[in-house]
Amino acid sequence: MITIVTIEREYGSGGSEIAQGVAKQLGWKLWDQLLTEEIARLAKCPEEVVRGREERTDPLYARLFKSFLRGSYEGSLNAYRLGVVDSESILKLTERVVRHVSEAGSAVIVGRGSQHFLRDRPDVLRLFLYAPREAKVQRLAVGGTTKEEAEQLVDTVDRERADYIRRYFHVDLPDRPVYHAMINTVVGDEKVVRLILDLVRNLNAAA
Repeated sequence: MITIVTIEREYGSGGSEIAQGVAKQLGWKLWDQLLTEEIARLAKCPEEVVRGREERTDPLYARLFKSFLRGSYEGSLNAYRLGVVDSESILKLTERVVRHVSEAGSAVIVGRGSQHFLRDRPDVLRLFLYAPREAKVQRLAVGGTTKEEAEQLVDTVDRERADYIRRYFHVDLPDRPVYHAMINTVVGDEKVVRLILDLVRNLNAAA
């Protein structure tokens, strides 16, 4: 019985919009922005701090600073007091929230490595959404981003997400064996939503 849908996505492929549509049609809770808010609450830091670190590895200067804190006696004593929010701490909180959400069920979870945290659960449908580069650039441009900015975002955000998955889950993005389906969103958001709903219903009917 499918009670959770995880949606990993390429940037600009419409993952957030499609996830919203799926959650609305199923009457399930959408964990996308809400996931960021909950992590920020647990980390006791502003949402923009979490947004800037989730699905990313720490930059070199941050890793060096963290190594200094760990290697320094005074630094280790003050690390907690400094409230350093890095990618690893965000990752741990993300896993905590995702696993808690999965226990409640009836949820659509967007990215953040959720497909890997929940890869062994039989009640989770794991999906990957992608699109041709030009389609992703065009979608972002329609939303008000310039073509040059859209091209840069498509390349850099996907690269950052791939680095994140590789560093913390030791696989390449997309890790094909973990997904039940990979869908090209160029066919249209509504069709992709219907396809996902059909998958959920058919799997549940066969359960």
